[in-house]
Amino acid sequence: MPDYHVKFETVTVGGTDYMIRSLLDLQQYSDPLGEAELAGISPASWPLFGHLWPSARVLALAMHTFDLAGKRILEIGAGLALASLVIHRRAGDMTVSDWHPLSRAFLKENLLLNKLGPLKYHAGNWEVNNPELGQFDLIIGSDVLYERQQPGQLAGFIDRHAAPSAEVIIVDPNRGNRVGFCREMAGLGYGFTARRADRFIENGDPYKGHFLTFTQSLEPEPS
Repeated sequence: MPDYHVKFETVTVGGTDYMIRSLLDLQQYSDPLGEAELAGISPASWPLFGHLWPSARVLALAMHTFDLAGKRILEIGAGLALASLVIHRRAGDMTVSDWHPLSRAFLKENLLLNKLGPLKYHAGNWEVNNPELGQFDLIIGSDVLYERQQPGQLAGFIDRHAAPSAEVIIVDPNRGNRVGFCREMAGLGYGFTARRADRFIENGDPYKGHFLTFTQSLEPEPS
């Protein structure tokens, strides 16, 4: 038995129900093999992957109707990968990426719970090269800018794995690192737009945040 506690909840995305296994609360830490410590994950940040954050719900709903045709898609910092489950149900060419040692195990459980087949997974590290990961036409992520060093690391990771003419969509709940990330992406030659997300998520909870959309451009736009 694992020495952490889980719960099961039904999440509705675009009228479709998903059963999601997540951590019971954010007061947990379990690293018996030292895998999280080796990955640089602190006890305080260890449980963050296992919570279904509001921004993940917002991204998942956007992917419920997004045009996936002909796109190779990557979700970064996926956590419980709700958006990836939505895309996978729609038969999108989906790859899930996260650095947490338990993210893959939770993904497998949630695929089984929702009667979905296997999904490609890669333990992507934003700080180093991941040549085996390849490049993607659409890169998505939600609430991935919660630490100060992340804007530069994430921008570099995205640039290494973005195919020519790729589109990048990040849902951010107005964290303070958003401006720095947009600046980093602009410096790498990506134009971007920001638009407010809906004021409420699908379960009725209030939400404050933005969709940040990036595309490669010849002339970087100011942040």
